Amino acid sequence: MSAPTIRVLDVIELLANRASGELRFSDVVRELGLTQATAHAILTTLCDRGWASRDPVDKTFSLGPALAVVATRTDLARPLAHAARGAALQLSRELGYPASVVERFGDSLVITAFEGGGHQPASAPGDRIRYAPPFGVAFAAWDTDDEQRAWIQRSTATDTTLARRLEELLARTRERGFDVDCTTPALTEAARVVGTLPSDGLPAHVREITERLLVEFTTIGFLPDDAPAREARPVATIAAPVFDDRSRVAMIVAVHPLQALTRKQIDSTGRRVSRAASDVNA
Repeated sequence: MSAPTIRVLDVIELLANRASGELRFSDVVRELGLTQATAHAILTTLCDRGWASRDPVDKTFSLGPALAVVATRTDLARPLAHAARGAALQLSRELGYPASVVERFGDSLVITAFEGGGHQPASAPGDRIRYAPPFGVAFAAWDTDDEQRAWIQRSTATDTTLARRLEELLARTRERGFDVDCTTPALTEAARVVGTLPSDGLPAHVREITERLLVEFTTIGFLPDDAPAREARPVATIAAPVFDDRSRVAMIVAVHPLQALTRKQIDSTGRRVSRAASDVNA
């Protein structure tokens, strides 16, 4: 993709992520690292085409009316995603938890829909998360053997123990029918930070510490098979896969309890999420 195209898309995504509409020209320049001339040219063109709007009073920018037409066409062009969003909305209303739809784009995971007020997940809608352990278990669990190995290898840790634990996790998740993430939002954010640390150039003892941390962060949220039925554990996410017409995982539907649940509650919620995902496939 060309650099000018990337800059235009960066501006649109920045506008989309600022639902409050309090985005000024200086904010675009600062947050995207653009020159004033480049930012002015992009925003002027977007406003002329209706993809962006500029408030004449407070001079802030927001998404324009032309994108409403695109959004309407998106539901028609992507019926599976539209159905998954409906399932997430139904789950949120029925279970009382926020619910989301997550899709994979290359080596990234993106929350494309979020339903239900109250608590937000650790990653806001539109954020990109690296498709690597511990993220994306519900995608990898139903993928091919080669793709599963690729997912495991995206971990920056070289510990063979981690690879074995991840292989066991994927097998258990597929057998169970849904993924359970028993971490807190703080631990999730810590895992994201540790997972982005480069291993090259680090002193050996520092690299050993970061790899050990990654092993712990990657597996700390996994639900053990021998967990007592009445023991409550903090649960961040319960997710199930939605398959496309080639029987590959196209997206996942998830709920975010963000509270302690017993094993019985987890299993009951997981089965409900799995049924919702199956209904989308149907």
